[in-house]
Amino acid sequence: MEFRIGEALIGEGFEVAHVDLIIGTKDSPAGIAFANALANLSAGHTPLLAVLRPNLITKPPAVIVPKVTVRDMAQAELIFGPAQAAVAKAVADAVEEGIIPKEKADEYVVVASVFIHPNASNKHKIYYYNYGATKLAIKRAMQNFPDVDTVMYEKDRSFHPFVGRKLTKLWDPPYLQIAIDIPDLNEVLKVLEQIPDSDHIIFEVGTPLAKRYGCEVILKLREVKPDAFYILDLKTLDVGNLEARMAADATANAVVISGLAPTSTIVKGIREAEKTGILSYVDMMNVEDPLKRLEEISKAGVLPNVVELHRAIDSEESDPPWKLAGKIKEKYNVLVAVAGGIRPENVEEVIKAGADVIVVGRAVTKARDVEGAVRKFMSHMKPDTDQFRIMTDF
Repeated sequence: MEFRIGEALIGEGFEVAHVDLIIGTKDSPAGIAFANALANLSAGHTPLLAVLRPNLITKPPAVIVPKVTVRDMAQAELIFGPAQAAVAKAVADAVEEGIIPKEKADEYVVVASVFIHPNASNKHKIYYYNYGATKLAIKRAMQNFPDVDTVMYEKDRSFHPFVGRKLTKLWDPPYLQIAIDIPDLNEVLKVLEQIPDSDHIIFEVGTPLAKRYGCEVILKLREVKPDAFYILDLKTLDVGNLEARMAADATANAVVISGLAPTSTIVKGIREAEKTGILSYVDMMNVEDPLKRLEEISKAGVLPNVVELHRAIDSEESDPPWKLAGKIKEKYNVLVAVAGGIRPENVEEVIKAGADVIVVGRAVTKARDVEGAVRKFMSHMKPDTDQFRIMTDF
């Protein structure tokens, strides 16, 4: 019993072809899906067999399932015509070229879900795009593409064209985290417009800004930087699960919980962040012994994604906060963010001490030349993820 899955997108415009495909032996789930598709007809999504010409189905047999509701005869003709012929030709060529073993052609069945846009009209494009997409989907299915390593490599580098880049993890440190503590939204938006785009710049929605405008101020910031990574600094001291949920609902990518909060609050906040798919920071500002605090949290079976060693604005004459970074990284598998007293001239020292996230605020947001200030810090960071990368699939 064999059961394989493939997918491919080829083309452009309204005629773009997207094929989701199942191929397998008749005694596998593929065979059940094939029989169900032919037996269970529904209005607007009537399945049909792929034929090379009338009265000549393919081997292996292939059933086509339209993804989009067929609303009129013009759309039906595109499916019962170029799309049907394209899928059939792709299946037959796959056998001839050895993609599907010829000796398996009588044992296999194919289920191909085909997308035909209601505004598609060019029969030639529909034929060639669906032929290419079907053949590529078969090839990928038979070669088990992608393997797990490819998925792990691509998941943070690639982006969906209808969504844009949405980083969910800080996977390629170091990062420059720009803390926006300005409590005036109009001024904040002007600052954001001057900050260059980079994979290694992330934004902290400071507590004053969040207090004045609420969590959903992030939605306003996304009007300027829609695909940016935003950390909502709530400095949570109570109801950790509720505030983590509020951050996720506001489209934050991470939430900050105070290290001074009760352990139960921190644990609930971390668990809720995990549940909602965002990252958790624990800010150690005013925590006397961050290592001891982490030990207490870890005893509950959780750890934050990021530990922030934070020297407050009001006490920037104290010891550098990055002194503990190496010890924390050595004992716990977490990222370390450092805030307070960081300038372009000491960034290298901070990174060497073990910092994964360099947090700066007024050095950027209050600079006369915001972009210039950012670039001074960014000269110590890695180049953008895709700067020299050409993505290829097979």
